[in-house]
Amino acid sequence: MAQTRPAAQRPSTILVVGDSLSAEYGLKRGSGWVALLEQRLGQEKIPAQVVNASISGDTTSGGRSRLPGLLAQHKPTLVIIELGGNDALRGLPLTMTQDNMQAMTQAAQAIGAKVLLVGMQVPPNYGQDYADKFAATFATVAKANKAALVPFMLKGVADRPDSATWFQSDRIHPTQAAHPIILDNLWPTVKKLIA
Repeated sequence: MAQTRPAAQRPSTILVVGDSLSAEYGLKRGSGWVALLEQRLGQEKIPAQVVNASISGDTTSGGRSRLPGLLAQHKPTLVIIELGGNDALRGLPLTMTQDNMQAMTQAAQAIGAKVLLVGMQVPPNYGQDYADKFAATFATVAKANKAALVPFMLKGVADRPDSATWFQSDRIHPTQAAHPIILDNLWPTVKKLIA
């Protein structure tokens, strides 16, 4: 009788569905947090492959429409959803953003994948009320679906006194030096989810 390897030995597949912050916009290829995640998995001898399906400029609507095909193709064990920032930059309704994130989370969970939502915050010039509601969207979806959440991807980058030096000239996209900090924000949760 053929021996099947226990599930714990099968390599995990981590699917990252994100926007320019995950697609290495303005960076040297291989220096963004997703590439650094792949390197760290190797260093820690964790059998996992990373599929970066991030597209600069993508919104939660774009991610929602692309996700079914990505799930069917890659059969991920963990889906990291890093979307929403462009929704805010375009002033899209928060209800739509939340609905899209909810649908993506449930679609990934329906195939047995764990989900990590990567939260974002908007600059103060959007107004405190909008900023609070936008940040809460990620937590609301995570809680409703028992998904994991990293509340703010750019913690330690955007909220430091010298934050301007950690961003490219557009003041939206983090520099290469910021990406190890981004990975450190996500790593403890990712490691727990693929353990």
